[in-house]
Amino acid sequence: MAQPKIYQPIHPDIAGKLLDEYAAFHNKHLAHTVPVHEIPWDPSIRNTPAVLGGSQPLKVGGIKDYSLSKCLAEVYVFPAISALTVFHVPIGGWTLGTIDTENSFSTNMCNRARCVVVSVDYRLGPENPYPAAVEDAIEALQWVYSQGKTTLGIDPARIAVGGSSRSVRRPELQRVVRSPASSGGNLAAIITHKAAALEPPIPLVFQLLVVPVVDNTADTENGRYLSWKENANTVSLVPAKMLWFRNNYSPNKEDWTKWDNSPIFAPEESFKKAPPAWIAVAELDILRDEGIAYGEKLKQAGVSAEVKVYKGAPHPIMAMDGNALEIGKQLVADAGAALAKAFGSA
Repeated sequence: MAQPKIYQPIHPDIAGKLLDEYAAFHNKHLAHTVPVHEIPWDPSIRNTPAVLGGSQPLKVGGIKDYSLSKCLAEVYVFPAISALTVFHVPIGGWTLGTIDTENSFSTNMCNRARCVVVSVDYRLGPENPYPAAVEDAIEALQWVYSQGKTTLGIDPARIAVGGSSRSVRRPELQRVVRSPASSGGNLAAIITHKAAALEPPIPLVFQLLVVPVVDNTADTENGRYLSWKENANTVSLVPAKMLWFRNNYSPNKEDWTKWDNSPIFAPEESFKKAPPAWIAVAELDILRDEGIAYGEKLKQAGVSAEVKVYKGAPHPIMAMDGNALEIGKQLVADAGAALAKAFGSA
């Protein structure tokens, strides 16, 4: 019997650094799949099943969708009455995912931090390029702030914002199929700066950023971040895939330096108004160093920022918090603990 073709081998540059449990899982489940950026684009790609290895959603007090002008907000309610809210935006490289792909991270944050979670089904590229996702995220935040008390029963003065790279689905911190670029972290970081600039400003108490994209000018050539070259042969999110996501979302290169595209370029005064942050990065991710640099900019502005590096891990570990990766479970637990600490609900 012919052996299936390997499309995503583990490169020798990475093999000695990669966690054994991830390498075993990759070789069994992912090595024989064609990377999404090498498949001719079709919107149906968004319906691809979520990455294997994720956990099942937890039971929450209730889930309800609300229609905004151009997108949906999905609300997860903790079983007990709560006056805390975390406002989440999804992932999927601004391109992939559907509203029904997965909700385990949302339910985890809801239960671990004992809070209401609002997930945003923002518009996706390439059909709806930048700044559509930013506009939807801002509208959702304004809705949470203005309607949250009467509609959701939350305290609008206690809102956190978060986002990540999960590889799966709807807003919040996740959204799409196999291998994402962390658009959720990108949008969450942008929202913290936008919130302070609104009239009136919207106060935020915390930002939770998981493997975020914060600099859309980064690549292997400009030398801005060592991780782009050091991890060029990593599994899951190689430079070509990251650029595929970027170009789908933001096809005009002149937009990449705008701070509502690359939040690391936000004004210094804006950083000073940002809420405290917890930032998770993966050691073998090309995005590692920009996440670390973003944390340093926050600290230089006098903002408390904890940056945690997950050793031996590639980009999508948050999507593998089921039986696949212990480190994925740890990241989700750490994120929940950081959020609960910020809300004082631990």
